[in-house]
Amino acid sequence: MLNIGDYALHQKIGQVGQVLGYGHQVINGTYITTLKVRFRNQSETLGYRGFMEDVYTNWILAETVLN
Repeated sequence: MLNIGDYALHQKIGQVGQVLGYGHQVINGTYITTLKVRFRNQSETLGYRGFMEDVYTNWILAETVLN
């Protein structure tokens, strides 16, 4: 289980970001857990570049994080 504050890797797009929260989507009448993740720019001076929410199964714990 990924926790708020963990860094997660999106398996389909290869982006790493920090988990900010949880959500849900209804797919075929079933509630599916989602993760809300904030992506960071490669350059620290530019700050953050956006957010993404996707189903939990598309995310894995990022082993290493580039600062």
